[in-house]
Amino acid sequence: MAHDHSPKKDSSNNQEDESVVDRRLGVDRRDLEPTSPTNLERRRGPGRRLTDFVKSAEEGEMSREQYTFLLAIDAFKRVNHKTFPSWTDVLEVVRKLGYRKTMVSELNLGGKAQDWTEKPDSISGVNKPSTDAD
Repeated sequence: MAHDHSPKKDSSNNQEDESVVDRRLGVDRRDLEPTSPTNLERRRGPGRRLTDFVKSAEEGEMSREQYTFLLAIDAFKRVNHKTFPSWTDVLEVVRKLGYRKTMVSELNLGGKAQDWTEKPDSISGVNKPSTDAD
């Protein structure tokens, strides 16, 4: 009995998502040019060097900030019995460490998210009880 291994298209959406690349087609996504830089690119090309922030961490010399973050994530995983925290969990830890969105973003997210700022002394908001009725 032969099986059809061709990619299936979603009948509910006739438009293909251009950001998805089917690896079976032999296209290497690393060869694709990004549509717009996000300021998150870490790949080094000719003449590009690691920042001191990244270089020291990769060499095993963490800053006080990096080490505190590592300890906080480790403590979160231990007390919540989670091997792999979700991104929401990571954001919760970051907020509980005292980080707040006080400056305009340095990232280019292509207009997909609205930027904002908050007061440096604002509460974290992660321990607020849910208002949803379960």
